[in-house]
Amino acid sequence: MATEAIAGIGHNGGPTLNPILQDFWLTPVNDNQEPVRNRVLYGGRASSKSWDAAGFAVFLACNVKIKVLCARQFQNKIEESVYSLLVTQIERFGLRRQFRILDNKIIHKRTGSEFIFYGLWRHISEIKSLEGIDICWLEEAHALTEEQWKVLEPTIRKQGSQFWIIFNPILSTDFAWRRFVLNPPPGTLARQINYLENPFLSDTMLRVIEAAWEEDEAEYQHIYLGIPRDDDDSVVIKRSWVMAAIDAHIGLGIDPSGSRRVGFDVADSGADKNALVAATGSLATWTDMWKAGEDELLKSATRARDAAVQREAELVYDSIGVGAGVGAKVNELNEDGIHIRHIGFNAGGAVANPDAIYARSHPAKTNKDMFANAKAQAWWNIADRFRNTFNAVERGVEFDPADLIFISSEIDNLALLIDELCTPKRDFDNAGKVKVESKKDLARANRKGGAKPSPNLADAFVMAMGTVSRKLTAFDVL
Repeated sequence: MATEAIAGIGHNGGPTLNPILQDFWLTPVNDNQEPVRNRVLYGGRASSKSWDAAGFAVFLACNVKIKVLCARQFQNKIEESVYSLLVTQIERFGLRRQFRILDNKIIHKRTGSEFIFYGLWRHISEIKSLEGIDICWLEEAHALTEEQWKVLEPTIRKQGSQFWIIFNPILSTDFAWRRFVLNPPPGTLARQINYLENPFLSDTMLRVIEAAWEEDEAEYQHIYLGIPRDDDDSVVIKRSWVMAAIDAHIGLGIDPSGSRRVGFDVADSGADKNALVAATGSLATWTDMWKAGEDELLKSATRARDAAVQREAELVYDSIGVGAGVGAKVNELNEDGIHIRHIGFNAGGAVANPDAIYARSHPAKTNKDMFANAKAQAWWNIADRFRNTFNAVERGVEFDPADLIFISSEIDNLALLIDELCTPKRDFDNAGKVKVESKKDLARANRKGGAKPSPNLADAFVMAMGTVSRKLTAFDVL
């Protein structure tokens, strides 16, 4: 694949790729002297993996005709792919005039090289029919499933074709980690790279990483050294549970029905974002996110109410802080003759059904003895339903459909929603009651390099997925 041309990248004093990775890209055989079929690049954040892959792919495209399938687990719009990264590298190397950059593909004018973009979750059957693929670039491949790999491996069958498998390890149980790192198939060249081998890293980012190490060494090792976790028992909702819930209603043959709700998490700081999640019964169907200041509450409330109007849904919003004014704004908007029911959720309020026994407590505890506040009760109820769904999908256990929970693979921001749902950890107050890791703690981790996403979408999801109790203080299971 034009290795002679590529070997000279950056030697003319212009932009360069990471020289550390030159042998990885150019070596035709692995340590067992097998022709390289799978180039696996894994490690922590800020290590230049995807950046380098994009640059190398661009220069291959300039020197020889190739067809590159750029795939990731979830891609409901082109912005969620590596499209922007490729365009950035094209422009960085001054090659813009050589390419036709279209809305959904990139083509080199002279060589005819082509980049196409697919999401695996929704389009795996379409990918099976693709012909002539030279490179299948699997970005964020930690989410790759064994079933998908069984489809992809025989589909990419052109002589000399390759997989580029690039990921930050998440869990030690993930298929990509087990298959390509622990027990790689023949023809695999695996290379771990971390930020220490990235010559382009800024001093600012180095200070962020150093702060992460000082704050939480285990978190630093996971985020920046790429050490996978076990399915984290310290979080409220496990990643494996959430992954099982994606399109689970289809696999289980359940037609979700019930009330329609839009959860609205209101931004409470300059860096925070507003988030909406719409649900019908037990199925999350739509998301939206945007940045707006505290002084734009009417604009944000209007956007949230419009979403509820379009879906004939009730609006459930975070009534603490800035969100306390949402109800009044919606009342003003309701004067247009379309009445949208709105309900404030006080995350710090008292639990619902305080004297009832929480079913999963051992020994038995009442809700008021188990949960520190309404937010903890709501998150635990959602976690219980995710666990039920996992057991229904993976183990065939039967549940009332109302005790399950589903996420449509067609929603925007899906990967971010998954990360946010699986981020907050269990915590305890001074009385020993469980609570959810607060946004302040997550924000503090972000400032110190912990890179934990603020759960704006996840909080909106919880609000959309619960029913408000008669006291309007907490959520019960649907």
